[in-house]
Formats: sequence, C-alpha cells, structure tokens
Amino acid sequence: MKIAIDGPAGAGKSAAAKAAAKKLGFIYVDTGALYRGIGLFALRKGAKTNSIEEVVPLLAQIKIEMRHIEGEQHIFLNGEDITGLIRTESVSAAASDVSAIPAVRDFLFDMQRDIAEKNDVVMDGRDIGTVVLPDAELKIFLTAKPEIRARRRVNQLAEKGVEANYDDVLADVIQRDYNDSHREFRPLKLAEDGIFMDNSEITLEETIENIIALAKERKA
Repeated sequence: MKIAIDGPAGAGKSAAAKAAAKKLGFIYVDTGALYRGIGLFALRKGAKTNSIEEVVPLLAQIKIEMRHIEGEQHIFLNGEDITGLIRTESVSAAASDVSAIPAVRDFLFDMQRDIAEKNDVVMDGRDIGTVVLPDAELKIFLTAKPEIRARRRVNQLAEKGVEANYDDVLADVIQRDYNDSHREFRPLKLAEDGIFMDNSEITLEETIENIIALAKERKA
C-alpha cells in the first residue's frame, strides 16, 4: 500500500508520517531529506543552490542513499551518514532551492518510486501524490495556517536552544509556500483525488490518528 502525504513546510508532515508508518507497520520515506542531502552537497561545493548551471553538474558526483537502521531512516551522501547534519536552517533553504530544479527532481524520482514498489510506504514531500506516486491508495494534503506553522517552528528551535524571531520565521514560511506552489515544474498542490487536512486546530496525535483511520478505511 502506498500513502502519499504532501504539504508545505512546517505542517508536521514528517512527524505525522513517521508515526503513522510505525503504527501501520509501513516503511517511512522522508523525501525532503533526500533534497536536503543534495542541498548540503551543493553548499559544501560552494555552489549557488538556486542556480541550475551550478547545481546540475554536481549531480554526477552524488550518490545518495536511504537506509533504515534499527527502524530509523538514515541518509547517506557518498557513504557518509549525514542524517544529523541536514536539519539546519541553511540546509533547509538550500533544499528548497535545489528542489525547484527539474533535473534534481528527476535525479531522485526513480529512487522514490523503487522504494514504494517494493514496500508498504508512507511517503511525504511536495509532489508525492501528484507526481511520484499518482497511484497511491491514499493521498493527503496536510497543511496549517502560516502563523501556526511559524510558531511551531520557533518553539522547535527553542527546544534545541536556538532563538528565532517569529516575524522572520513567518516571512520565511510564507516565501517557501510561494516558491513551492508557484514553481513551474511539479508545484506543490492538492492531488485531484487527494484529501485536504488542516491541522491548525488539532494536535499531532490527532493528526496521526486521522491518517491511520483513513489508511485503514482505504485498505479495507
């Protein structure tokens, strides 16, 4: 069974998808982590991450792998486990940039499809239900109001001991939303047969339970 969860940054896709996959006994696939790996490589090479001319030639130097170790997803870049290095703000911005490049999305397309063909998966990203897994039995577009997502992000950073200005984070959320939904190639949008789910007023636990209920309904 394939479950596709798309949505903007900060909607809680990864946390909800990961928990739902565990409860369902499925493999969790965080496609955003793959783009973060490419973004990290581009940053290390000193490339402008929004430049097609500078990023595309680097793809030939990249071997990115997703491995599940003791039930946890790990991302390897040319043999190096970079799982703990790809959650910084700079890598997030780089991932957003490189993900808008068609050649980058094509580079990762077959890997994502192959994982889904061989396993029961919960896969989250920006174009999973619309492009990567158009045949998914369940497609969810998970979102929340920008103000809610910005506040969640500020709180997450505070838990890590990082101070962040709410207005700056909100501006970044709004800009990323615009970039994701207005790019010419595979923009973020609700699949025609997708389910719109706004979790602005519900908890993460309630979001997870809603996803599981829908999955069981579709699987029945």
